Amino acid sequence: MGQLIPCTMTSLLCCYRNIGNQLLILRCCGPEDFFLERVVFPFELLTFACPAAAEVKIWHWDAAGPTLIDCCVAEAMLCGDGSEEMAVGALP
Repeated sequence: MGQLIPCTMTSLLCCYRNIGNQLLILRCCGPEDFFLERVVFPFELLTFACPAAAEVKIWHWDAAGPTLIDCCVAEAMLCGDGSEEMAVGALP
């Protein structure tokens, strides 16, 4: 069984709510090879931890292929400051 390596990064607790009616893909990339990818279902609130310096991209996939919906730093998605109630994830 593998060993757990202690994380030296400062982690943030972030939230993203998909208020749309289609699946979205959240990709979070950060320092030290950090990578997180999750499917966010319609009306789902996703809570995740990531490094403070991480960048979050929200993608939509349809017949034409992937489309970048939004891009921001993880600090803009902090939980507990009302961000979990923001209207995010709506498609134009």
